[in-house]
Amino acid sequence: MKKKLTFLGIETSCDETAASVVREKSDGTGEILSNIVSSQVEEHKEFGGVVPELAARSHILKIEFIIKKAIAESNLSFKEIDGVAATAGPGLIVCLTVGLNAGKAIAGTLNKPFVAVNHLEGHALSPKINKKIKFPYLLLLISGGHTQFLKVNGVNNYNRLGTTIDDALGEAFDKTAKLLGIEFPGGPIIEDWAKKGDENYFNLPKPILKKGGCNLSFAGLKTAVLKISKKIKTKKEKYHLAASFQKTINVILKEKTKVAMKEFLKTTKNQKNTFVIAGGVASNFSIRENLIKLAEDNKFNPVFPDKNLCSDNAAMIAWAGIERYKINLLDDLKFPSRARWPLDSTAPFLKGAGLKF
Repeated sequence: MKKKLTFLGIETSCDETAASVVREKSDGTGEILSNIVSSQVEEHKEFGGVVPELAARSHILKIEFIIKKAIAESNLSFKEIDGVAATAGPGLIVCLTVGLNAGKAIAGTLNKPFVAVNHLEGHALSPKINKKIKFPYLLLLISGGHTQFLKVNGVNNYNRLGTTIDDALGEAFDKTAKLLGIEFPGGPIIEDWAKKGDENYFNLPKPILKKGGCNLSFAGLKTAVLKISKKIKTKKEKYHLAASFQKTINVILKEKTKVAMKEFLKTTKNQKNTFVIAGGVASNFSIRENLIKLAEDNKFNPVFPDKNLCSDNAAMIAWAGIERYKINLLDDLKFPSRARWPLDSTAPFLKGAGLKF
């Protein structure tokens, strides 16, 4: 096997059309030669969220251009890449299919190795592009569609310690923003508004805070925000609600992360423990500060991917492809797209009515 692998990555799991070329470096980290992301914010803004059919149509229109641009900016040719990695799930099937089929077509035409990547594994391994991190490590994945604590034992080897039983954290941010009259995507604006408000103004619920291990719940918090939002009349009160919401999220994450750390340490004997926080919500500065302090207080080294690797991107998909290729985890061109694809296939499905803790 050659020392420096170079992969093309393709990502279309939701509303970003993305392609990237990443090369492995001799020290085990990666060099991002190109990382092209085309957002669809304007297409979905009037609907207050992602419309799958519109997203898929946009992917179809853009995918060829985005891939060619990624290759051009890498200063390589298609023939010079060693393999192709494309997101196969989880995500919106109509969107996934666009990028997955493009990746298969390129790999098949060039007779290159193909790797079908789990989007969550892309996030899980993304910090390793820029930092040397040893397995195992504790991962908090916080994004628009997923909120999970995982023990990352290695590539393709994960133990889920906890998950959300309803809304993902990014979804809770966007729904709260919508209730406050903020245009989609509202998460970043919630963070700005919170700086202008009193975080102690509203006392919001913290569902299953003291039970359920390190599982999380945000639906009750979202309902409370809904009820309050109908009563507030001034912009200042909206700032207070944004601040109170963000503070409540930080309290929940702090308590649940402490439980996850204890669970992680039960089966780990590292001299130095690493706590990785990845996913789009990991860009939130307040959440970063909260989790950095918590990690340091509990003798964990906090690690975040670079901000351009927190939200959906294809560099993390290319990197996951390289990591999987190195341990001979290749896929054929018949690999299907998957709307649901847990990293830990043995973990129980924890969503829906009737759950008890």
